[in-house]
Amino acid sequence: MTLTTLWLVIVAMGAITYALRLSLILVLGRVEVPRIVRAALRFVPASVLTAFVVPELLRPDGVLSLSLANPRLVAGVAASLVAWRTKSVFLTIGAGMAVLWILQAVR
Repeated sequence: MTLTTLWLVIVAMGAITYALRLSLILVLGRVEVPRIVRAALRFVPASVLTAFVVPELLRPDGVLSLSLANPRLVAGVAASLVAWRTKSVFLTIGAGMAVLWILQAVR
């Protein structure tokens, strides 16, 4: 694939993504979304984040690892505890990163 082809693909995919999002905005601006759908849509960001994070915590090298030897899992549990106690995104990210870095340095 040439560099020109690659850039054309990137621009085309960006235009398609923009058009899809714009079409939904235009349609949803004219249609009344049912209350139950709006309530369900509130859970989409948490579901997507969970779908990205959990496999990285449980299968860091492509193999299921539920032991304390898995530093990502330990850091994820620590970050979850900080999130539960503080409700602070910045403290959660900081604690998770600090625990992960410390465990990787010790390893």
